[in-house]
Amino acid sequence: MVTTTDHISPRGIDALLATARSRLNRLTPAQAHAAATSEDTVLVDIRYAALRDRDGTIPGALVVERNELEWRLDPLCDHRLPEATGPDLHVVVICNEGYASSLAATTLQDLGLPRATDLTGGFQAWREAGLPVTPPAA
Repeated sequence: MVTTTDHISPRGIDALLATARSRLNRLTPAQAHAAATSEDTVLVDIRYAALRDRDGTIPGALVVERNELEWRLDPLCDHRLPEATGPDLHVVVICNEGYASSLAATTLQDLGLPRATDLTGGFQAWREAGLPVTPPAA
């Protein structure tokens, strides 16, 4: 019987994150804002509800929580969103601070979305850059 430790050496999250980011053309908040005006770009907010309720959302961004991301954006999946149009789609994944989104974007690349990337600094960087935010519902 083969166990996980027989063929994988632990690398740690920092190494895993560095490897993921080496595959991405990460966008600054200004670049993501500009890209969002293109019809072939979709911003995808993967933050969980408590963060969206606390901080608000980015106007026009799709909200797809992290645990559903692959199923909702895989162009071959029956559960995909209508916005998951195919391999030419430019997906910009946004998490709270730009860590989980890097890992998520590489997973989307592995699913056949080679233009998937993420937002450096996440939602917090977007907000700090003074870009549009829909405030949380009262």
